[in-house]
Amino acid sequence: MKLTRLLALLALLAAPPLARAEDKPIVLDGGAGPGKGKHVVLVSGDQEYRSEEAIPQLAKILSKHHGFKCTVLFTVDPKDGTVNPNISNVPGLDALKTADLFVVFTRFLKLPDDQMQHIADYIDAGKPVVGLRTSTHAFNDIPKTSPFARFNNGSGAPGWEGGFGKRVLGEKWVAHHGAHGKEGTRGVVVKGQEGHGILKGVAPGSVFGTTDVYTVTLPLPDCTPLLLGEVTETLKPDSPAVKNKKNDPMMPVAWTKAYKAAGDKTGRAFTTTMGASQDLEFEGTRRLIVNGCLWAAGLEDKIPEKANVDLVGEYKPTPFRFKGTAEWVKQPVKPADLVK
Repeated sequence: MKLTRLLALLALLAAPPLARAEDKPIVLDGGAGPGKGKHVVLVSGDQEYRSEEAIPQLAKILSKHHGFKCTVLFTVDPKDGTVNPNISNVPGLDALKTADLFVVFTRFLKLPDDQMQHIADYIDAGKPVVGLRTSTHAFNDIPKTSPFARFNNGSGAPGWEGGFGKRVLGEKWVAHHGAHGKEGTRGVVVKGQEGHGILKGVAPGSVFGTTDVYTVTLPLPDCTPLLLGEVTETLKPDSPAVKNKKNDPMMPVAWTKAYKAAGDKTGRAFTTTMGASQDLEFEGTRRLIVNGCLWAAGLEDKIPEKANVDLVGEYKPTPFRFKGTAEWVKQPVKPADLVK
């Protein structure tokens, strides 16, 4: 009898902890709009550009103004359920099984195989992806022994050279082109792309960001650049452009791509190297991203002449900078705290 009780106790101790109610993914039900009946999974997980602020706001806009059901996921510390960008753990990725669109804003994550499996299944199916800012280098340091090492930034796997960023989104991490933290980005429409649906209602000069332009390898193979990034002297939207070689030629900052999936399938991808939380303060930048989501989801014929991208609720984004674990320990937040 004693032995039976002992074995039962040991089994209980070895069992994984029961899921807490607060560990469940945040789901925003869609209102009226072209995205009604569509499910978007948005993932935050970078250490610098405050994706934990940008992704919830984008989800609110897509849900309230455009009808999408949105599942919002974060990098979470399994010990206490708090959001921590320095931990590679994104619970809830099984939501991708029913997703019609995957919006990713992560940086150098090293997710475990069981979580990567959901992402790989989604990509293999050729389903649409929208990548923001650091998503060009969304994953890294996944062990070479893992079947998902091909997703690593700069991967050399045959057919996946450059990793997830290059294969799916069109570019991997290369370098900063503008002066980081000093020079901003103003979007300039690529000649001939003025009529593209993603640019509908996007007024000239309205796309701006305090984040600098990223370097890309020119030309971008199999991609259609829509916007070029004019490097500005300061982080103010009325700043003049820098007068040097950084704007000759300008780097693409938004483009589309038909990526190769498993077998003979292909998938739609829209990528912008903008999208940090402060970038979303600018209406034109929000409209670019929202239109990109509609286009990627196959709703290009339903993109309004001027999509409603009004901010939902209070939005006071934090200036971008790298965050240490200590900062998050001092100010612990749960996913529900970020999606109010």
